[in-house]
Amino acid sequence: MLLGLTALGRRVDLGLIGQRVVLKQWVFVAIAVVSMVVVAIPSYRRLERFAYLLFILSLLGLIVVFGFPPAGGARRWIRLGPIGIQPSEFVKVTYILAMARYLMHRENYRRFRGLLVPLLVTLVPMLMIVRQPDLGTALVFLPVLFVMLFVAGARRGDLIRIALAGLACLPLLWHQMSAEQRSRVTGLFEASSPGEKPSDASYHLYCAKRTRAMGGLWGTFWSESTDEDRGDYHLPAAHNDFVFSVIGERLGMPGQLGVIALFALLCWRCGSAAESTEEPFGRLIASGVAALFAVEALINISMNVGLMPITGLSLPMVSGGGSGLVAHAIAIGLVMNIAARKGYEVAPRPFRYQT
Repeated sequence: MLLGLTALGRRVDLGLIGQRVVLKQWVFVAIAVVSMVVVAIPSYRRLERFAYLLFILSLLGLIVVFGFPPAGGARRWIRLGPIGIQPSEFVKVTYILAMARYLMHRENYRRFRGLLVPLLVTLVPMLMIVRQPDLGTALVFLPVLFVMLFVAGARRGDLIRIALAGLACLPLLWHQMSAEQRSRVTGLFEASSPGEKPSDASYHLYCAKRTRAMGGLWGTFWSESTDEDRGDYHLPAAHNDFVFSVIGERLGMPGQLGVIALFALLCWRCGSAAESTEEPFGRLIASGVAALFAVEALINISMNVGLMPITGLSLPMVSGGGSGLVAHAIAIGLVMNIAARKGYEVAPRPFRYQT
C-alpha cells in the first residue's frame, strides 16, 4: 500500500485519481492497521466455533448487494451513506476460516467422493460473485481450496483428477461468460502495429503496457514528465486494477521487482507460520492466507503485463479501496496470531489423517 501511494504521490491525478482519493486511502490504512492489531491479540482458536456463522453472514452480504443500485455496471457494494462495503472481500477470509474448521479432523476428503462437499461449498460464493459480476474474485476460491486440501492431506491423485475435470469444463464456462468477459480473453491475443489504435477489447491492456513502458528501467518519479507525455490515452482504474503498471511507470523495474519480492516474503512468512504450528485449525488458516495472497498477486500482475486476461482483480494491500485493504489486514492479523501461539493437540502428528 505504501509503495502504491508513493508511486501515485507525485502525480495524483493520473487521469482518474485526485488528491481526495489518496487522503481517503490513508484513512483506510489506519482502519486496516487497527483491525489487524485487534485480530492478532485474542487467541484465534476462539474463532473456531464461529467460523461457519461468519461465513454464512458474509454470504448474506453477497445477497444484500443486489438490493443496491449498480455502480460501473456491477453490484458489488453495500452503500451506507458515503461508505461502500464490498462483501466479496470479506467472504474470502471467512471462507478460509470455515474451510479450515471443516478440514481439521475429517477423513472423508481422503477419498475422491469426500471432496465433493468442500467443492460444492466453494461453488456457492463463486457463483454468487460471478453474478455481480466479478470474475476475478470468483477465480481465487478454487486455488485456495486446492492448497488447503493438499495441506490437510487429500490425495494428490484425486486433486489432479479434479483439476483435469475442471479444465474439461472450460468450454462450458466460455459459453456462460458474457460478451464483454469473452472479449477480454480474446483481446489478450490481439496484435497491433506501432501507432495503430487498439480495439475496445485490448484497450485496457494496451494502456497498461504503454504506461509501464514509459517508466523505462528506473521510472519517472524524479523526472519532469507530465500527463501530456501520455498522448491520447489514459489508464483506466489506475489506482486499483492497474496500480502495478503505475508503479512500473513511476518506480521502474526496481519498483516492480520490489512489489514481487514483498509478496514473496509475505507468502513465505505465512507458510512459515503454518509450518511452525502443530494445531490443525491454525495451520490450515495460515496456508489458506498464503494461497490467497499468492493467487491474487499472480493474477493481478499477470494481467498487468499481458500474461492473463483482465479480470478486474485488485492487487492486495497495494490497490486502492477500503474493503479489500481491511479484509487482507485481518487475514495478516490472523497469521500473526497463529505465529505467536505454537499450538498443539493430543495426537502423534499435526493432523490425524496423513497421506
